[in-house]
Amino acid sequence: MGNESRRLLLLLIFLLTVQLRVISVIGICEHSFNDGNKLYNFSLASPLPKFPHGILSEDGFYKVAGNETVLWFQLCGGMLFNHDPPRCAQCSECGGPSRCGTECSALAARNAGGYHVCSTLGHASSTNVSILDKQNPFKGVIVRMSSSGKDPSCSLSVSIICDSNGAQGPDSVEKLGTCDYATTLRHPSGCATIISIGGKGFGWFGTLLIIIICLFGAYLLAGTVYRYFFFGVHGIEAVPNLDLWASLPHRTQIFFSSLVRQFSGPSTSHRNSYSPVNS
Repeated sequence: MGNESRRLLLLLIFLLTVQLRVISVIGICEHSFNDGNKLYNFSLASPLPKFPHGILSEDGFYKVAGNETVLWFQLCGGMLFNHDPPRCAQCSECGGPSRCGTECSALAARNAGGYHVCSTLGHASSTNVSILDKQNPFKGVIVRMSSSGKDPSCSLSVSIICDSNGAQGPDSVEKLGTCDYATTLRHPSGCATIISIGGKGFGWFGTLLIIIICLFGAYLLAGTVYRYFFFGVHGIEAVPNLDLWASLPHRTQIFFSSLVRQFSGPSTSHRNSYSPVNS
C-alpha cells in the first residue's frame, strides 16, 4: 500500500509539473491589444486544428540561413533536437558544446575559420510579444527574444504574419546590428481573435457583484461542509448562520416600511386623531 501511494504521489507531481510548464509556455506568448472598443487577442501557443502545438515548431526548432549566419530558434519555449543539432565551438550560454541549443530559445552560428562560433540570442523567459502594425492589428505580431548573459545586446525578432491558409517560412535572415537578427514567417497563429467589444461587457459594477456573489457562495459552501463533517450537523441546519439568513426577508420588510413612513409623512388616521374640536 505504501508503494502504491508513493507511485500516485509521483504521478501527481509529474502531472502538476507538466501542467505548470504548459501554462508557462502559453502565458509568455499571449498578447492583447486594445483598439478603441475592440480587444484583439493573440495566443500563439494555443492549439489549432492543423497545428496542435500552435506556433511552436513540431520539429522542436526552426532553422534558417542567410548572410553567412545560421539561426536556430523556437517560439514560446526552449529548443529540442532529435536531428540536425547545432555544432559550435562555443555555446557557453546555451548548453555547452555537447548539448548546444538545449538551454536557450534562439542561437546564431557564424563561420569563423572553418568552424562555427555560436551566440545565444534569447531565452524563453525574455520573450516579448508586440503588435506588428497598430493600424492593422490583424496583420500579425512580432516576437522578440534577447539574451541576458555576456552579450545582453544580442536579440532575435520574428515577425509572424497572419496567414489563415497555412504556415510558411522562415526563408531569410536580416542582420539589424552587431548581434541583432530578424526573420519572418507566416502562420495562422499570428491571426488575432476579438474576445471583447466595449459596451457589451459586465462593467465594473457587474464584475464586483459577481465577485461578491462568488465569495458569498464559497463562504456558505465552506461553512456547511465544516459544520457537517466536524460538528455532525445534517440537513438545512448545516448552513452557517441559518437564523440570520432566515430573518433577512422580515428585516428587509421592516427596513423598507420605515423608509416609506419616513418619506410619506404621518398617516391620515394619525392626523385625524389630533384634529381640532369645533366649539
